[in-house]
Amino acid sequence: MTRAEMDALGWDVCDVILVTGDAYIDHPSFGMALVGRLLEAQGYKVGIISQPDWHSADAFRALGKPRLYFGITAGNMDSMVNRYTADRKIRSDDAYTPNGEPNKRPDRAVTVYAQRAREAFPDAAVIIGSIEASLRRIAHYDYWSDKVRRSVLPDSKADMLIFGNAERALVDLTHRMNAGEDIKDIKDLRGTAFMVPAGWLPGPDWGEQGSARVDVPGNVDAHPDPYAMAQEDKSACATDNAAKAPEVIKPIRIMTREERQQLAREQHMRTVVRLPAYETVKDDPVMYAHASRVFHLESNPGNARALVQGHGERDVWINPPPLPLAMDEMDGVYDMNYARAPHPSYGKAHIPAWEMIRFSVNIMRGCFGGCTFCSITEHEGRIIQSRSEPSILREIEHIRDKTKGFTGTISDLGGPTANMYRLACKDKKIEESCRRLSCVYPSICVNLGTDHGKLISLYRKARAIPGVKKILISSGLRYDLAVRSPEYVKELVTHHVGGLLKIAPEHTESNVLSKMMKPGIGAYDEFKAMFDKFSVEAGKKQYLIPYFIAAHPGTTDEDMLNLALWLKKNNFKLDQVQTFMPTPMAMATTMYHSRRNPLKRVSQDSEVVETARSGKVRKAHKAFLRYYDPENWPILREALVKMGRGDLIGNGEKHLIPAWTPGEENLKAAPEGKRAMPTLAPGARSGPGPKPAPGAAGGRHAAGRAAVPAAVARGGRANALTGSLTARESVDTKARASILDTIKVKAKPAAPAGKGAPRGRK
Repeated sequence: MTRAEMDALGWDVCDVILVTGDAYIDHPSFGMALVGRLLEAQGYKVGIISQPDWHSADAFRALGKPRLYFGITAGNMDSMVNRYTADRKIRSDDAYTPNGEPNKRPDRAVTVYAQRAREAFPDAAVIIGSIEASLRRIAHYDYWSDKVRRSVLPDSKADMLIFGNAERALVDLTHRMNAGEDIKDIKDLRGTAFMVPAGWLPGPDWGEQGSARVDVPGNVDAHPDPYAMAQEDKSACATDNAAKAPEVIKPIRIMTREERQQLAREQHMRTVVRLPAYETVKDDPVMYAHASRVFHLESNPGNARALVQGHGERDVWINPPPLPLAMDEMDGVYDMNYARAPHPSYGKAHIPAWEMIRFSVNIMRGCFGGCTFCSITEHEGRIIQSRSEPSILREIEHIRDKTKGFTGTISDLGGPTANMYRLACKDKKIEESCRRLSCVYPSICVNLGTDHGKLISLYRKARAIPGVKKILISSGLRYDLAVRSPEYVKELVTHHVGGLLKIAPEHTESNVLSKMMKPGIGAYDEFKAMFDKFSVEAGKKQYLIPYFIAAHPGTTDEDMLNLALWLKKNNFKLDQVQTFMPTPMAMATTMYHSRRNPLKRVSQDSEVVETARSGKVRKAHKAFLRYYDPENWPILREALVKMGRGDLIGNGEKHLIPAWTPGEENLKAAPEGKRAMPTLAPGARSGPGPKPAPGAAGGRHAAGRAAVPAAVARGGRANALTGSLTARESVDTKARASILDTIKVKAKPAAPAGKGAPRGRK
């Protein structure tokens, strides 16, 4: 951290200097600590510059010039996501800074830090990494400037970019540079990207596959008639002094099937795919969507090829993704001698991110869910990398023995997803050849192992550690996987829920969920039934807290209205809601920018994805999630009238929001931190009062049943997602029996005869 610390250690120079936008916390959940300890274990002297003043190069000279290289990161979060809200407003705090103080890092921190390091020592090697660099390795849409920006490589002037799980590439690179190899000559490491001259190839045996344009119909040439008796005119191709070519006789070699497959694999791996150039995608949204689709199809380490994208007179070359870490490698990374505390220079400063994770344990990496709005897959990969049971249990014991303030509760055993620990494809060969974007969408792959037995065993052993009173699971749960293992759900609900369990349906409407690559709401209903059953059996009053996204690409006003009605029907009053934020490289961001769906083949006339882009529409969509908040009622009244759904404005049970009343601007929603919980028992009343008569508005389920004949008589049909009935008319001003009868859905073709209603989970 300081030159004085270097002197105390007897160091004249650092081998590697790491620069981060976060406060330095020596814990494996923080990238800089993990990388620093990893290199230290290899025998290198590693210095850390944390949250430097970027207004000049002076802070980057504090530890002198590194003998090998500068390693630049923005920190655990993308700096733009860290500093700005989904509405592009500056955030008032920073969880990764002492006392949550804001403005301790610049916008696009990787680029700024790299440029300052280059300014401080022009001849020093500069390597960039972290999630910010990973998600900007090709030309990308930047939400905050609303334009397509170049790869971060030419902007930062870095020598190399390391993306994804960087441990193996970083160790190999450091050893080779330590042996005297020039970084400009190191171009064969997986998980690295760098600038090369236009048209450069690693060797003469390499080929290039062009993907710089979308497929378009061409001329159809007539096939020759095989029965035509026309004489072939050989004179057209003859010359006066044409010499007869000597006849070369080559022996025929019959290759085995295995040899042919091996040859095809070798040829495949020596092929680079050329993406449309930056100059093309910045002006052509369709080509941007095409480039995004090609990029994501080349993401499986088992079969991904190198990618190249033109940037002016040079190319950005991207090697295939890194191979996943084996279990013993994961153990080695997490078992290093971390101090598990912030640097002493921070004193008693409160660092929110540290407080959040200091009693938690990361048990795995990666996610095969493939949610289009999430960038975990692009950074950590789709293949799950898990730690061993002994490694995890040792870390719990370290927390118990060494972490100050531990009272017996482990706040989380998780990762990107709580219940993907040690789940994998049943066949390694299938896994290496697979090109699916998700293992669980549109349905759970038959080749995916879904046995939660190893995770159940881990939970039980963790609970048995002396001094541990409670193990909570705070990471998000993939509930469509969980329902495959009722034993896991029972174990989780009985022992590892602290009253609330967060899950993320994200939406209720199928057309939106298809753009997210999320399961239907029926999967949530199936999990909730299990959750409620096992909670009752355990004698506990516990609740599910669902998370939803407003204004996701493909979402219409009607979709958000249906979601709001679902929330009211289930008595949810959400405190924390989020509006979709387009982050670099995510497929949903591609939909937002291009209005095309990269989940399917892209062309000039392919599917158009309508997206809420204006601030007013995005604000209205977010307001639907907090329909009960008086601050949102004026926005919702205007939106409902515009949609022709003014019948939902009123003071009865059938209405979504109340009509205007004097003084409502002084009303407040529930106090911050309070959450209105859904009732466990269907139809339970929330307060005292007379019991509603059968069919009256107060009895939700009875009213729903009473409404069926009338709705059917009007030509209505059941909503496959909610089970409610909808009148055929777009605007119905007649009184309805209950709110269940107000949900408006898009017309769908009738189901084939003999088939039941579609399942919610595909």
